[in-house]
Amino acid sequence: MKIVTDSGTNVYLTEEQRRELGIEIVPLSVTLNGKTYHEGLDVANDEFYGLLDASESLPTTSQPPAGEFARLYREIAKTDNEILSIHMSSGLSGTLNAAKAGAAMVPEAKITVIDTKTLGAPAGWQVEAAAKAVKAGWPLKKVLAYVERIAAETDVVYTLKELKYLIHGGRISHIKGLVASLLNIKPLIGVEKAGGTYVQYGQAMSFERAIVNIGEYIAKKVNDGTQLRVQVVHAENADGALKLVEELTNRFKCAWLPVERLSLVLGAHVGRSMIGVAFAPEEIFELK
Repeated sequence: MKIVTDSGTNVYLTEEQRRELGIEIVPLSVTLNGKTYHEGLDVANDEFYGLLDASESLPTTSQPPAGEFARLYREIAKTDNEILSIHMSSGLSGTLNAAKAGAAMVPEAKITVIDTKTLGAPAGWQVEAAAKAVKAGWPLKKVLAYVERIAAETDVVYTLKELKYLIHGGRISHIKGLVASLLNIKPLIGVEKAGGTYVQYGQAMSFERAIVNIGEYIAKKVNDGTQLRVQVVHAENADGALKLVEELTNRFKCAWLPVERLSLVLGAHVGRSMIGVAFAPEEIFELK
């Protein structure tokens, strides 16, 4: 069984590690000033945010076409006709539907498509977990149950300084976003599990306070003394990410994953200031 995902799941593994685990990533794309960039192929993160800062227009993003998924599925099916395709939330992207449409074009393969109901690092955790379970020889039913357990126990929360990108992308209402911008409010945003859409967990009157509020939010969600798997992610805000790491280190018993750059396509919807964190009880990731 091989694993297929999209770049919006923010798999943090190296290319060599992904190859060893049999993970293939289909890139999403972002268009800015009339030019389209494919994530991981023709633009680096720091270059993109420089272009974004200098642009008078706002970016648009798009999922891969169904034919791109079909092409990859056919190629994989030449050597392994069982494929597990795991994708960012259908509540925030059309990528899952494109994968399903692509799967319908490849009847020779047995393709199972999973909606992570999230995005970024927590979606990447589901991808990694599935790949490790497959490598351990688990049958599909057991792999799916394992991924479901991780999805249920994992949460994500982020904040950012500017809201124009979320407003432009339709991720928050125009009026609500404008009011928050005028009042200089920094929202705490997560992803709800039923539909996999954005939800606001709180707000702060400064970015520094928002970082503290993230710690307070996590404290309400976990039991005292819980060993947490934690991964901080940022768009192009290494200083903010470091402050968030310090805040969480002082509060919790953490099993840290490397600080990671946010998927470029996701960054196009939040701007460079975004920082966030994925977290879950470390024990749920045990292969048993």
